[in-house]
Amino acid sequence: MKVLIIGAHGKVGRLLVKELQARKIDFAAGLRKEEQIKAYQADGIPTQYIDLTASPKEIKDSIAQSGADTIVFSAGAGGAGYDKTLEIDLDGAIKTMDLAPELGIKRYVMVSAVYSDDRSKWEQSGIRPYYIAKHYADKYLRGTNLDYTIVHPGTLTDDEATNQIKIQSNYEGGSVARGDVAKVIARALETPSSIKKDYNFVAGDESIVEAIK
Repeated sequence: MKVLIIGAHGKVGRLLVKELQARKIDFAAGLRKEEQIKAYQADGIPTQYIDLTASPKEIKDSIAQSGADTIVFSAGAGGAGYDKTLEIDLDGAIKTMDLAPELGIKRYVMVSAVYSDDRSKWEQSGIRPYYIAKHYADKYLRGTNLDYTIVHPGTLTDDEATNQIKIQSNYEGGSVARGDVAKVIARALETPSSIKKDYNFVAGDESIVEAIK
């Protein structure tokens, strides 16, 4: 397995880089900015330039250069405006899903949002367009032939990871450390039974190994 982390400079993405390093899982950190690439390379981290706003051909070439057979999509517009949210979180994500089969990539892990399947929460969130983008990206992924896993963490915190979570059938409230989100992603990559599944989770008292299994 070689993983391309799309969005490796995000808060979860950076922790996932460390997690995959610790587990000795081969990966490339997908990055868009030159200064990010230089900084990662200076730390000995393998990188791959990828711009989700580029043409499908350019994105395909970037993914191919990474040599990856697995994609983790952890990218997001990050408050850059709803035009960018549409471009990155929806169109960018779907472009990678469409291109994956052309590149022989079957495994795909999506880092989604906690309310992406609950329309009743979108308006009060204050970021309704973001949830619309995540909802339809998730829905599109479920309709592909990819071996997908979609993770829906609760409110993200910078607390220390505990390696324990609570799975919820629907989001009932709660938070979870970003470090534990990275651990969930890494464990899902190692767990075949996580394929074709969605995980809603918050901090809890069940080990991530057992929760994902």
